[in-house]
This record gives sequence, C-alpha cells and structure tokens, in this order.
Amino acid sequence: MTTQTTGRELDQDRVEEFTGRVLGFMDAGSAALLLSMGHHLGLFDTMAGRGAMTSQEVADAAGLNERYVREWLAGSTMSGVVEYDPRTRTYLLPAEHAVCLTRAAGPDNLARFVSFLPMLAQVDEQVEDAFRHGGGVPYSAYDRFQQAMAEESVEVVDASLIDTTLPLVEGLPERLALGIDVADVGCGRGHAINVMGRTYPRSRFVGYDFSEEGISFARGEADAMRLSNVRFELRDVAMLDIEEGYDLMTAFDSIHDQAHPARVLAAIHRALRPGGRFLMVDIKASSNLEENADLPWGTFLYTASVMHCMTVSLALDGDGLGTAWGEQKALAMLAEAGFGRARVEEIDTDPFNNYYVATKG
Repeated sequence: MTTQTTGRELDQDRVEEFTGRVLGFMDAGSAALLLSMGHHLGLFDTMAGRGAMTSQEVADAAGLNERYVREWLAGSTMSGVVEYDPRTRTYLLPAEHAVCLTRAAGPDNLARFVSFLPMLAQVDEQVEDAFRHGGGVPYSAYDRFQQAMAEESVEVVDASLIDTTLPLVEGLPERLALGIDVADVGCGRGHAINVMGRTYPRSRFVGYDFSEEGISFARGEADAMRLSNVRFELRDVAMLDIEEGYDLMTAFDSIHDQAHPARVLAAIHRALRPGGRFLMVDIKASSNLEENADLPWGTFLYTASVMHCMTVSLALDGDGLGTAWGEQKALAMLAEAGFGRARVEEIDTDPFNNYYVATKG
C-alpha cells in the first residue's frame, strides 16, 4: 500500500529512513542521560584504568547502590560506552573512552559537556509556556547552571588562559606583569579573574556579575587564594557607567546571554581607556543558519539557545540574541559599539569558541 498526502505519493524509503533517525534520537538522548549521570556520580572516574569490574566492584569503589549501578552499566553497554564480558559478567571502560569521559581529561571531558542536556530539560515546561505566551525562563530557574558553567570554565581556564589565551593580545602578558586595570564582564564564579590575579600580582582585577551565588563563590575562592588585588561586584553590566577606567576587559562566554548585549558592548567600550583591549570569548558559529549545518554540535547550539541563552534574555525583556549569534553578527556589533579594529582567533583546547580581540580607538 502506498500512502498519499497532499496529492503526492510519499517516498516510503524516506519515511523508513526518517523513522530510523527519530528512533536514533531517542536512543542517543537516553545515552546522553546516562553519560551525565556517569559524570556527576564519578562512575567514569571510578572505572578508568581499573580493568574489568563486576557491577558490585564498581558500586563499592564509587560508594553507590549496586542495583542502580548495574542498570546504569547495562544501558552504557547498549550505547557502546562500556564493554561487557558475559562469561565473567564484568564491565570495562576502554582507555580510548576514558580519555573523553573523565575529569582527568580536562577540557576534553565530553561527559561534562553532555551533562548540560538534562539540566536544560528540567525547564522544558516553562519554555513551552514561553512559546505560547512570550517572555522567557529566568536565570534563577536553572539550579545547576552556575555550577556546570563554572566546571567547564575551570577546565578551559586552567588548561589555556595564561599560556595560550592572554598571549592572543599582543604584549598583554608583559603589561599584566607590570600592572594594569582589568575587568571581567559576566564573571560567574570568577575563576578566570582569580587565576589572572594570582599570576599577575601587580595588576588590579574586578569581576562583575548579577548572580549572588556566583559572586559569593568567587569571593570565597579569592580569599582562599589570599588575593589582595582582586574584587567582585554584584552588578548589571548593561548599567556599567564607568569612563575610561580599564586597560583590559574580558567576557568569557557571557555576551550572548545578556538581556541587552549591544548596551553591554557599548558600556565596555566606554569603560576602556584609549588603546584599551577587549578580549571576548564566545560561541564559534556563523550568523547564517545554512553555514552551521556541518557543525557536529549545531543542533545543540540552537537547543541550548531555546532552552537557556535566548530565553533568559527574553525573561528580562531583552533582545534574545541567542547562542548562535555568530561571527558576522559579533563583529558587526563590536564595530557598532565603537571598536575600530577586531580580529578572530582560535585555540586548540577550546573547539567550541571564537576568541575576539578588539581595540578601542
């Protein structure tokens, strides 16, 4: 039997192919949930380098309930993440998988990255309501977002900030060593600022964010590091009214989340001294949808936008710029903010972001 719709015969091969893809979505989504659990519960870290283990051995080593661990192992076996030997009833995390899934992998820990998905799914009903009535989901609705972003930031910052990222700005490490004024916009838990403050004690650093939890954590880390050249302020950076107060300003994956990003960029430009530099790290994508088709994480970018980045902006009656605002839009907005020169750089340890270096004047 041939199905017809709108006067045209359906291509049954395409129907079957798409059906298989949808079932694949379901299976891949299920694997993502298990990856997230494995990351949060430390199961991958527990199994890495230990060889074949029974479910009881995994549970004992991780300090978890064996029945739950056994079922998690079964699902992870189905997805091919874990290997199972039916003769010995043991499970193995191959070394080639461990280097992508454990905390020892640093920025290459993909399980940490995948763990954003179940966190986003927690607000699906609120996002659906925004589809119907407008508005958005407030930042406060995301219980673990600050923690998840901080964990990702720590990995990238510790791996590359001092030796790779800051040298993208010509002469910057030398100037920081001598002593300059630096501000970080949307600092979150402030790890980047604290690492710079520890490395360059002659420079003066301030971090701005509107998250009380983030600022509190940042101050605690600064105190633990005994930093006297770092401070943090609870502040809406769109209202930053500072004239020529800084030599360097940074924004690590924060501009596209802002309610009014154009205002923030203008405020950054105003706050920089003549010749001051702005280092902006943001999502590596094109502003043109069709040019993102080959991105391995393209679907995730737009999903994250709908479920977080765009909606938290719209919740504040903002512009809803979105995650994949893209390189072209970013450069245009930097120019509109007054930056006469801007270039785009990339680093090997962070395949997800572009690094924009802009100069005032």
